[in-house]
Formats: sequence, C-alpha cells, structure tokens
Amino acid sequence: MPLKLSLKPHEKFVVNGAVMVNGDRKSEVVVQNKASILREKDILQPDDADTPLKRVYFPIQMMYLESAAGGEHLDVYYDAFAERMADFMGAISNPDVLSACVAISRDVLGGQYYRALMTCRRLFAYEQERLAYVPDGVPEDA
Repeated sequence: MPLKLSLKPHEKFVVNGAVMVNGDRKSEVVVQNKASILREKDILQPDDADTPLKRVYFPIQMMYLESAAGGEHLDVYYDAFAERMADFMGAISNPDVLSACVAISRDVLGGQYYRALMTCRRLFAYEQERLAYVPDGVPEDA
C-alpha cells in the first residue's frame, strides 16, 4: 500500500537513513514500496533523549533506521533498548502503561519498529505528567 507524505516547506525527513529536506513549498510525496521513513517531528536527537521513556524511544528509532541500512548494529541498539525498557517498566505501576510497554517490546522483537515508536510516543504525555507531578505538601523546589 503506498504511503502519502504531505510535507511542510523545509520539513526534514529520513528515508532509509538518508536525510532529506522538502523545498520552499508544501508538497506531497508518494512512496510506492516499503521504506523506513521518519518525519522531522518523530526524530529524536541523541541529546534530546533526556527522560527515561525517551531513552527507550531512541534505540528503537535507531533500530528502525538501521534495519533499512543493512542492520549491522541492530544487536547493540536492541541491548540498549532492552536495558532501558526493563528500567522503565520497573518504575511503572500503571497497568495501561505496562501493557503498552509489553506491546512495544513485542513489536521490537517482531521487527515492527515503526509501530513500537508510535506506541512509545503515545506514552510521552503520561511521562511528562508523572515527571511534573509534585505531591501535595511538597515544595516544587524540594
């Protein structure tokens, strides 16, 4: 099934590891075959992996991009993912979030990296809420 991308002017995207930039105008690109594609909004830079969940997301992203480039370093990224996911799941008690983590892990094991990335992204809001949470009676700068 073809994939239709609507790109904003100057929007960056990655196709099979190659960074591309749209021109001066909005445009559409139709991808006719299977390819690893990430839009700029879904790309996490290494320095931006600054929360536990983003540290889970980053190696999945790298596995997704690496799988299109031959998969030479997949095992390194998988090991980083497995360690970070285990740490994250060890700190979570919400059953819905734990279920999503299991789905992410299952997708990674099945090579469904893009699906794992999108499930992981849906958890970013939950993580931000938890990181911003301050229990009653505790000063915010404590």
